[in-house]
Amino acid sequence: MSEETYQSREERKQAENARRNQQRSQRTPKKKGSFLKKIIIICLVLGLVSTGAGAITFASMIKDTPNLDDSKLVDPLSTKFYDKNGKFLYEYGKEKRTKITYDQVPKVLEQAFIATEDSHFYEHHGIDIKRTAKAIFVNVTGDFGSQGGSTITQQVIKNSFLTPEKTVKRKFQEWNLAYQLEQKYSKHDILMMYLNKIYLGNRSYGVAAAAKNYYGIEASNLKKMTLAQAAMLAGLPQSPNNYDPTKPENKEAATNRRNIVLGSMLRDGYITEKQLKEASKVPITEGLVPKSTQQSMPYEAFLDAVVKEVKGKLKDVDISEDGLSIYTTLDPKAQDYADKMMNTNEIIAYPDASFQGAFVFLDTKTGEVRAIGSGRNDYKAEFLGNNFAVDIKRQPGSTFKPIFDYGPAIENLKWSTGHLINDQPTLYSTGQPISNWDRKYHGMLTIRNALNHSYNIPALLTLRAVGMEKAKNFAQQLGITFKDNQVYESYAIGSNSVSPVDMAGAYSAFGNKGNYNKPHFVQKVVLPDAKVVHFTEKPKRVMHDYTAYMVTDMLRSVVTNGGGAMANVPGLYVVGKTGTTNFDPQTRAKFGYPDNATNDSWFVGYSPQYTMAVWTGYAQNGSGNFMSATTTPIAKYMFKAMMQSFGTDSSSFQQPNSVYRVNNELYIRGINSAEVPPKPKPIINKAKPANNNAMKPNKEEKKQQKEQKKKHQGKGKGKGKKNH
Repeated sequence: MSEETYQSREERKQAENARRNQQRSQRTPKKKGSFLKKIIIICLVLGLVSTGAGAITFASMIKDTPNLDDSKLVDPLSTKFYDKNGKFLYEYGKEKRTKITYDQVPKVLEQAFIATEDSHFYEHHGIDIKRTAKAIFVNVTGDFGSQGGSTITQQVIKNSFLTPEKTVKRKFQEWNLAYQLEQKYSKHDILMMYLNKIYLGNRSYGVAAAAKNYYGIEASNLKKMTLAQAAMLAGLPQSPNNYDPTKPENKEAATNRRNIVLGSMLRDGYITEKQLKEASKVPITEGLVPKSTQQSMPYEAFLDAVVKEVKGKLKDVDISEDGLSIYTTLDPKAQDYADKMMNTNEIIAYPDASFQGAFVFLDTKTGEVRAIGSGRNDYKAEFLGNNFAVDIKRQPGSTFKPIFDYGPAIENLKWSTGHLINDQPTLYSTGQPISNWDRKYHGMLTIRNALNHSYNIPALLTLRAVGMEKAKNFAQQLGITFKDNQVYESYAIGSNSVSPVDMAGAYSAFGNKGNYNKPHFVQKVVLPDAKVVHFTEKPKRVMHDYTAYMVTDMLRSVVTNGGGAMANVPGLYVVGKTGTTNFDPQTRAKFGYPDNATNDSWFVGYSPQYTMAVWTGYAQNGSGNFMSATTTPIAKYMFKAMMQSFGTDSSSFQQPNSVYRVNNELYIRGINSAEVPPKPKPIINKAKPANNNAMKPNKEEKKQQKEQKKKHQGKGKGKGKKNH
């Protein structure tokens, strides 16, 4: 080495820094770390052991560390999807990847990733001592895992060998394997393991696929990549979906993230201030190519719901890299039919291209989702995108009455289906009037008829009789959530917001004898180490069997001689409820909608075999975006089409012994009054139900029923005077 003379220490320091920046990306790893470095690492580990794990030694922490298996470093572990019968559906990850070598990587891209992810990559031996020490300090003073300090080498290890859990033991194993990896492979090898593996959004796995999908740059032409493009790609790993610049809603966030990368590159001496300013001025959308229209993944919308469920339960998994085997609840035949129904006019005649629909079709007894409708045309769900079946929140209208009014009344007040309500002029507690859809009052009528004709006033009066808190608890047991845990009287007629999957889950409990199964898209997930995570939860009893059956029987009236008749399926015992919502006066005036314009139209129903919740409407308000009398029934047609095509169980719902029938109305056995139940009397007749599922009352029950009817009539008249 030639001798150089410097005028001052500062001049010498500047020269050394310049030489270091020039040579940094050309360095190759030292195959063996210095003895001092090893001592520092061991001390660091022992220090953490003493503060975070007490007497547990470092040796015990790493004794079951996985072997450094070279085969796992070649390619990321892809995720495999299976249908409800265990039949292979799709392998996610490897098809979207283009492998490249270090020589193909443009220097500007390498520098962008190193400055962003691991600025000391070419200097450390797998662990950045300073960065890790800082992370440990933050972790021991807060929550472990809140600061990672992971190097690129550690990220390769974490994604290839270890589970995503954040524990002291896993971190020790990560350090151990990272050090081993650095001893076995060159820095360039490790960098390429990372760059070929990392997910960068837009269905891009590895930097080569990302360059092509975002900018149309082939692997052979990567050297043509600009600074602005390289910085954009290097900013993606932190949150690929949120920084994907092809999504209009991400424009500002993607720009800010790219500029942060440029700032890191300036800090490390890779670019000049002038280069930073020029690159920062480039619009984030400049050079982007349209998204590929090629769709190789089957059942994208359903698998999107699957992945959302997996991520909800296994918080830190990355399905693109973690080698999961996901066994779904999908029925491919049902989903194929659902896709055809949603995306063509062969089954349903939709009024226009903007008309939207969403539904969930699930197994009544298990809660396993068999198929979904997830939006049409421009709103058709994509993988890792917006999915109307699970994400959309709309007002359910009268479909909410069994959940928030009549179900709670039967469960808590022991009402019969023949309980009388006075449908008369009524105000909300706020002083606002409530009216029925026909603008009329119908006097005394049973709750069966009130639900059958979808009258609003009896629903509100029923809610008041039950009480808001009991109604809320009943609905929450059915999987319904309320914003800020608050409920209001208008929820009696469905002014709250729900999704199709919420409604399908709630209604299926009525069809499952009062047992609730949370709707789910996943049966189980098998991890790379063969550990199985089951997603099917045990059924939860949320109501008495008589409540479930009596609500079911009332909903049967809706499809046999009520507003849901168009959804009835010959040969199947289906029940259900319609629901519609109207626009407020301001919206009608703004867009010129007629007074009878419908905003949301629902049908939710079930058989002993399947449950289906359907929403139809328009995603956005606009000229002509409303439903009329000719288009509101489409939700019923969709329900009928699915049930007719896949329903094979023609049985009816078995009437429980806790219920008996008189003149087509159902009563809870042993309850003398439908309003304030006294101490139950002994059941005299214990005979089994007849074949028609209707148990005839004995003499004692006839006498009780006669007295009950007189009591109802007297109380109904009194209530009418009071409310009036």
